[in-house]
Amino acid sequence: MKPKNSKFVRMLDENTIEVSLPNKLGYERIAMSCSASFAKIVGFLPERVEDLKTAVSEACLNAMEHGNLNHPDKRVLITMDYNDHIFRVSVMDQGEGMGETPEILEEPDIDKKIENLQTPRGLGMFLIKQLVDQVEYNKITDEGHMVRMVLKLTG
Repeated sequence: MKPKNSKFVRMLDENTIEVSLPNKLGYERIAMSCSASFAKIVGFLPERVEDLKTAVSEACLNAMEHGNLNHPDKRVLITMDYNDHIFRVSVMDQGEGMGETPEILEEPDIDKKIENLQTPRGLGMFLIKQLVDQVEYNKITDEGHMVRMVLKLTG
């Protein structure tokens, strides 16, 4: 998953954009901005663009921290594709994937987190699931672990 050139963002074709990020907190904002710009171009409403930005940010942060284990020499690769009114985003790290699938994990108790009775951590996957139309976790590829998200333009 090494970048093919020194740029962070590449347009693979008129419907596909790839963003290769260093594994450094703060760089997820590049993926957020790119996904938001792309979604606006294809006609997403502002509130859906905000959903997308949050989901992409959470997926990137999870990839950096949990997938790549904060290793500065690793990268996060984000691929965005739009076709037939469907926006797909894949976020891939260079890690081993999760030990448990998120479907087995308990959903967070938001009230307890707000009242500081539970750690505020662990909301990322829950947020992603709430904000996108479909999500697939723990997909292992030849190059690492991938999270795939789908947002529909209509419906």
